[in-house]
Amino acid sequence: MTKAFVSGCAGVTLTQDEIAFFREADPWGLILFARNVESQDQLRALTSAFREAVGRPDAPVLVDQEGGRVQRMKPPNWPKYPAPKLYGDLFRSDPGKGERAAWLGARLIASDLTEVGITIDCLPCLDVRFPDTVDAIGDRSLSGDPDVVTRLGQAMIDGAVAGGVLPVIKHIPGHGRAQVDSHLELPRVDADIAALKSVDFRPFKALSGVSLGMTAHIIYTEIDPETAGTQSAKVIQDVIRGEIGFEGCLMSDDISMKALGGDYVERSRKIIAAGCDIVLHCNGEMSEMIAVAEAVPDLAGVSAQRCATALDGLKPPEPGFDLAAARDEFRDITGLTMA
Repeated sequence: MTKAFVSGCAGVTLTQDEIAFFREADPWGLILFARNVESQDQLRALTSAFREAVGRPDAPVLVDQEGGRVQRMKPPNWPKYPAPKLYGDLFRSDPGKGERAAWLGARLIASDLTEVGITIDCLPCLDVRFPDTVDAIGDRSLSGDPDVVTRLGQAMIDGAVAGGVLPVIKHIPGHGRAQVDSHLELPRVDADIAALKSVDFRPFKALSGVSLGMTAHIIYTEIDPETAGTQSAKVIQDVIRGEIGFEGCLMSDDISMKALGGDYVERSRKIIAAGCDIVLHCNGEMSEMIAVAEAVPDLAGVSAQRCATALDGLKPPEPGFDLAAARDEFRDITGLTMA
């Protein structure tokens, strides 16, 4: 029975211990990082090996391939893509060019991913940027204007889907006001509900029909002053499911980040109890993977339905796409060499 988590792995090939673990635990999906990436042939073999281990040819394989600092597949084997902020900068002077660049960037990345068996890309980042936004978000944010974030986020979603990849909107309900890095500590956001609704929530609400979303490890003191959003029923049920209206598969941000306290069993159980469908564990540490697998439930009920609905939306790349011409157009619009 498939379990309600996504796992990482340690290297560029699966070890025998990892194969045995995946066969037994059957995580819903696998997420890849730079440590897992070497070449196209190697990645194809890795994604195939994972699917063979779990016995599901459609098992999701995820990656964070946004561009800029967050790009796991890098030159020389893959093009260098810009940080998403560039699309917002282009939009300011020419909205049409900004939207076209955002669509092309996501569409080209999708081509890179489908070639190696990756089916889910954790983009777009719909966090609205503020003057004091922590650098961990920084230029990953499309804009400081929620309406621009929405338009460019929609363009990236459309580009990914056209290229045969499912997008993940993140970090719900908004990471932009965080002033510390949730990889290292737990941010607290003290903005009142009216401010959050008028700015932070807006892109997520406008794009809530996307089938996959990722939470933020942030305390929103006006919603739940004690608990990070990822583990807060108030944030998930009242805000993400309620106010924002997101009905898709909700996964946690990486639980190996230092923002969350407790051991991995406790972290995982709190995340599921709060209403997340999937626990995301990324670092490939076997002892932690085993703890997560023991803590999470089998994927069943409404969570299983949400996951199935998401995967049902995965379609082959739209025909007639001229990859070489698209790369040329993207270079012309952005002024980047992509080397």
